[in-house]
Amino acid sequence: MASLAPAGVVDLLTRTRGKERLHWTDWLAYAYLLLGVVLMFGPVVWVVLSSFKSEAQLMEFPPTALPYAQVTVEVPGHPEPLPLFRVRLPDGSIRELAQIRRVGIQAQMVDPADPGVVIRVNVADREPVRALSLATENYTLLFERFDFLRYLWNSVFITVVATAIMLLVNSMAAFALAKYDFRGRDLVFVLTIATLLIPPTVVLVPVFLVVSQLGLLNTPWGVIWPGAATPTGVFLLRQYMLTIPDELIDAARMDNASEWKIYWRIVLPLAAPALAVLAIFAVMWRWNDFLLPLIVLSQSEQFTLQLALNSFKGEMHTQWGNLLAMTVLTLLPITLVFGFLQRYITTGIATTGIK
Repeated sequence: MASLAPAGVVDLLTRTRGKERLHWTDWLAYAYLLLGVVLMFGPVVWVVLSSFKSEAQLMEFPPTALPYAQVTVEVPGHPEPLPLFRVRLPDGSIRELAQIRRVGIQAQMVDPADPGVVIRVNVADREPVRALSLATENYTLLFERFDFLRYLWNSVFITVVATAIMLLVNSMAAFALAKYDFRGRDLVFVLTIATLLIPPTVVLVPVFLVVSQLGLLNTPWGVIWPGAATPTGVFLLRQYMLTIPDELIDAARMDNASEWKIYWRIVLPLAAPALAVLAIFAVMWRWNDFLLPLIVLSQSEQFTLQLALNSFKGEMHTQWGNLLAMTVLTLLPITLVFGFLQRYITTGIATTGIK
């Protein structure tokens, strides 16, 4: 499935049913698509913008989309910068004054250009002067206060190794179920697919006991090995491998090729689109996995990014700025992987199971 050129995308998005003006079905279609875009990307955009807000900005109500902060100004005679307000005076004029202090409903304010005169203002007659301000310290403090790079490495290692092992194990099982004719093959395949009916939480305790008996607690391998084979991967690869002609395999056997060479040199290259689809799914599954690492890893130096995110939330206080910043950094790698490889999903799914 070839990707659309930019001109083709523009033509597709601007194509209408009406010839001279938009038909009512065009309005309905565009409204539906716009609603889908807002529902899908609105929360992500909100999280990214909120990650640049300070703790005070995050607590404001009503909340604002952009990270606005109150402007402060240096005033002679005051060691700390004073907040700046836009004030409506009794004569109807509007001035920008700096607030010294507030007592009840009265605020003592001065003109930054003439700080010698104190002006008393009702708090209802003033509004803060705000400007766009990015709280970049939410990101910089991650590397100063938390071992972010270690958490990132743990997640990358588990994701890459688990994906590679999953592709190997699932492709070998799919090859046997697709190209070998043995008694009970269909039964094995049905039992494999039937495991999809079992929720992962049901087998969580047995998985923990096995991992514990093998001495893999608090190690990355305790998270990697339980997901070495998945019924979804076996099903996807088997359906694709059924489309590979048996004549190719028979010809390779006539040339005295070993079964391993047939699998490695012929089947795997031809199944590359399906492998790419499974690789994308595996990366997303492993990168976002939380429950299994939670029960296997208890030492903070072994935490993945998902567990590190959970550790930001305390019983009495939560550092929301750092939490949102780390959430954005956690989403960024998987977003880039999906963005660059998403065309393989449509290609692989479209060709899976078609003979």
